[in-house]
Amino acid sequence: MSDATGPLDYPLRRYGMDHDRYGWSMLSERPPVQWPGGAPLALWVNVCLQFFPLDQVGKPFPPPGGMTMPYPDLRHYTLRDYGNRVGIFRVLKALDRFGVRPTFAVNTRLAERNPYLLGLLRERGDEILCHGWHMDAPHYGGEEPAVEEERVRRSLGRLRELSGQPVRGWLSPARNESPDTPEFLAGENVSYFCDWVNDDMPYRFRTDRGPLWAMPLSNELEDRFILVNNLHSEASYEEQVCDACDFLHAEGRRAGGRILALNIHPWLLGQPHRIGRLEAILAHVTGREGVWSAPAGEILDAFVAQQEA
Repeated sequence: MSDATGPLDYPLRRYGMDHDRYGWSMLSERPPVQWPGGAPLALWVNVCLQFFPLDQVGKPFPPPGGMTMPYPDLRHYTLRDYGNRVGIFRVLKALDRFGVRPTFAVNTRLAERNPYLLGLLRERGDEILCHGWHMDAPHYGGEEPAVEEERVRRSLGRLRELSGQPVRGWLSPARNESPDTPEFLAGENVSYFCDWVNDDMPYRFRTDRGPLWAMPLSNELEDRFILVNNLHSEASYEEQVCDACDFLHAEGRRAGGRILALNIHPWLLGQPHRIGRLEAILAHVTGREGVWSAPAGEILDAFVAQQEA
């Protein structure tokens, strides 16, 4: 037998995965989870409140949902602003109507620029997670680690100061990371992050700076992904979310609690021709028996308590 090594011979080659960021396991083989009240389905609605700079740099890539025309791209800039001035109030009305307790992913720069919006969330008592500095400040491989670490610290520190909350969660702009991002998050006492979409349930994520949990915020069911990326109709968006709800609800009854995670944007669903679709989705989901609506941190706490019992 030859002693020559090939491209598949490396230290972390193993059954399951080729890295040690988290333990490999099949969802079907994990202990079942019980949500409060015996609910088979937890509903997590994550509302993204974003700031896209008009003078976009686009390094190392243009932000998804950002400016696409030559400066000044006022058409796209003002449409994004529409979500934070008009659409958000329609979304809030819909969520409140159906008793949904959302989480808000907020760009720190938006919190600085729109104090009325942050003040509204503070009055409501909704959970706020950090969505990075702004949408044109992504985290990516090749960036100087000290630069990224400073931006993580600034984003979290300033949002904690403005919101008066511990801000336990994180969602990277464009869901993009460098290899160091989880390390920096754990070092700033972040409990969970929402960038990885490789599971239906939370899981422990290993870092050298402390514990971290990955929360399963679905990209497949995101409004922007379905409506803008895939160019599906609003009716198709509603159908896909309701189908996912029904499947996860049934699976939760059979195999233990599941999470329906919906990532939404007021500049999209807050439009007058789309808000009815969000209302129809919320009516369908909350109309099912045994649906527990809670913010991300509360869902994680309920999950972790059962893992450590």
